[in-house]
Amino acid sequence: MRFAYYAKLSPADQRIYRRSDAIESLPLPAGLRAGEIVARIRDGLASDDLKAVQSACQALVDALVAGYSVPRIRVRVLARRPSYDYGELHGLYEPEEDRLPPRITVWMRTAARKQVVAFKTFLRTVVHEVAHHLDYEYFKLEETFHTEGFYKRESSLSNALLAQCMALESGVDRA
Repeated sequence: MRFAYYAKLSPADQRIYRRSDAIESLPLPAGLRAGEIVARIRDGLASDDLKAVQSACQALVDALVAGYSVPRIRVRVLARRPSYDYGELHGLYEPEEDRLPPRITVWMRTAARKQVVAFKTFLRTVVHEVAHHLDYEYFKLEETFHTEGFYKRESSLSNALLAQCMALESGVDRA
């Protein structure tokens, strides 16, 4: 299924969209053990510790980009989501343009209620922004689109990271 905006894309962008849509999974890099880092993100959110969340997010992103052998990304965790007429911004990927390296920004608190974002939602947002980077650097796509394939890649990577965290908690070591 193609999203409605596909029809408005140029023929070149439609080709990129279809390439992106065809890539449906993104396994963890071989040997990556990130369960402890993911648990640090969870614990930092639970204790409302912005510095701990920032540090753990940067560690997770550093491990992922090293595992995929792509350029590094700087992570910035801010306190409260910005809000616009259409809703709240959850995360933002800014590819390298005038700045090196590219940057991901995520927010720990909701805009309206100022509540700490739920752990799984927060982790998925971080992974979503990393997936944009991987579209450019790992899959060599000229553009990064929200396709069904993109969301499947995001989901497969998020689920693999959560599984490692849960396995760590239960004492089962899954690579």
